[in-house]
This record gives sequence, structure tokens and C-alpha cells, in this order.
Amino acid sequence: MNEPQPVLSPLASAAIFLVLTVDEGGEETVVDLLADLAGLARTVAFRVPEQGLACVAGIGSAAWDRLLGAPRPAELHPFPELTGTRHHAPSTPGDLLFHIRSNELGPCWELASLIMDRLGRVCRVADEVHGFRYFDRRDLLGFVDGSENPQGRAAARAVLDDDGGSYVIVQKYLHRMAAWTALPTEEQERVVGRSKAANVEMSDETKPANSHVALNTIYDPDGTQRQILRDNMPFGSLTHGEYGTYFIGYAATPAVTERMLRNMFLGDPPGNTDRILDFSTAVTGTLFYAPSADFLDGLGSTKAAAVSDGSLGIGNLKRSAAP
Repeated sequence: MNEPQPVLSPLASAAIFLVLTVDEGGEETVVDLLADLAGLARTVAFRVPEQGLACVAGIGSAAWDRLLGAPRPAELHPFPELTGTRHHAPSTPGDLLFHIRSNELGPCWELASLIMDRLGRVCRVADEVHGFRYFDRRDLLGFVDGSENPQGRAAARAVLDDDGGSYVIVQKYLHRMAAWTALPTEEQERVVGRSKAANVEMSDETKPANSHVALNTIYDPDGTQRQILRDNMPFGSLTHGEYGTYFIGYAATPAVTERMLRNMFLGDPPGNTDRILDFSTAVTGTLFYAPSADFLDGLGSTKAAAVSDGSLGIGNLKRSAAP
């Protein structure tokens, strides 16, 4: 297997999520940046090695063809919009994702600035979210988030495909905090499917079928549980009164995450939707493919080998003619 990007890095205390769209004519600049990304991250991380800085780059379906051509990842496609009788998961624009995380926000900001110094003239920011650790890894609803992430080899099996890449879905959820805090703690626990203080999952006998945990626990017909790796982060703005969770889920196939989302928004069985959506609204949704680190590093060597014939050597991209 190729060396993956740092998808499996430990959960961090701060993150910047950048979703960009690429302007027509900016493809070569983007490819150059992707080839240099690991080096840029190293230059920042070297100054603060204790902060665990990591960056994962993902590429959207339409952008893959524009930037890299064929072959494309087998399961890369636009994020499927979900419209149920009560809840809606929108599909929103996104050509590039940069998931930058560290134990402090400063290194994230430095690397994001270096990326935008290179891309700011050819890309537009579709979404920018600064996430933070909230006490003992709780979301703003007050519950621990991510405790069921797979570990070790199980995480690698769940997250990485045979090429060392990973499919990543991101969604920004806004919480209706006044309605949520009006619920008694016991009812909040029934919505989530866990105890609030101790983070203990309810038994199958007591866990409501429309709880968040119940609808996000996925099994194959043979009884094998299918998992994803979440690195969600709380975010908020006191000025704009927006509070929420930035969902980011990595998986070896997007089908697992998409099944979870269908359960939440459409219901399993149909109509049995996730009660957490009564208090939390998805406002973005995009699917990306994070290719292996070897693949991104190879973009630089491919370009160097192709300079003589004016081709970037990937898809149908050509070097721009000199002005």
C-alpha cells in the first residue's frame, strides 16, 4: 500500500477546515501546491514539533477531472443531496479540502496562510471553519464526540483503500442551542443514545431506535460492523450567534458514511429519523478523495519529467503559454 496522508493522526485540539473552489485557469497552480503540500507542512511542524501539526488534502469529484484527469478514484462522486419528509442534507460546492489540525491553532493558521498565499489568486473560499477542543472532547451539545473511533489496524482497514487513499465527507451543522438546553438531561441522553456525564452507551434494550448512536451503528448482513473515523470539531461565533459541529468522516468507501447519513436524514426504517436533527441543521455537504501522500509527492516528479514536452503528464493539463 502507498504511504497515506496523515488521516490516522491522533485527534487534535484545534483545526482549520478549508473548502475551496478552483477558478478556471488555476489548475496548474493547484497541482503545484498539492505536490509541495507535505514540504510546506514540514516547514511549519519543524518549528513546533510538539504540536503534532498534520494536514490532509482532499479533491472533489469535478475537480479531479480538471486537475488530474483519468484514472479517477472508483467511488468518487458528488455528495448526494438527501431530502426527507422532515430533514435535508444539502450538497454544496467544493473542489479542494484542507483539513489542518494541531494541538494549538497557531500552527494551523500558519500553514493555512501559506496555502492561501499560493492559492488565493486562483481559488475561492467556499467555507472556512476554525474548530476547537471543548473540555474533554465534547461537542457544544455537551456530549463526548469520537469515542467510538476505530483504533490501530482496525482504523486503517476502515479508513484506507488499497491505494492508501481515503474518502472524506464534511458537513457543517448548526445547533439550536436554546431548544436543546431546554431539554432535561435524561431526554438529551435519549436523543444521543449515551449518558451525558459518563459517556456510556445505552443498552440495546433501552436505547431509542431514533437515537443518534442507534442510527449510526452500521452492520453488514454477516454481522460485521462498518466504521468510519470521525475528527469532528466544535465551532462557534458569538457575534453571529452560530454554534455547531463540523463533521468530518474518513472511510475506505463513501458508501458506509452515506448509509449513516441516509439513516439519519431519511430514516431506518423510512421515517425513523435521527432525533438530533430536530436540534441540529446541516448547512453544507461535500465528498472528497484524499489520495495517498505518495500520489501527491509524485505530482512534482511527474511534472518535472514532463516539462520538456509542455505537458504536466496528468490527464489533459498543459503548461500555460508564456505571456
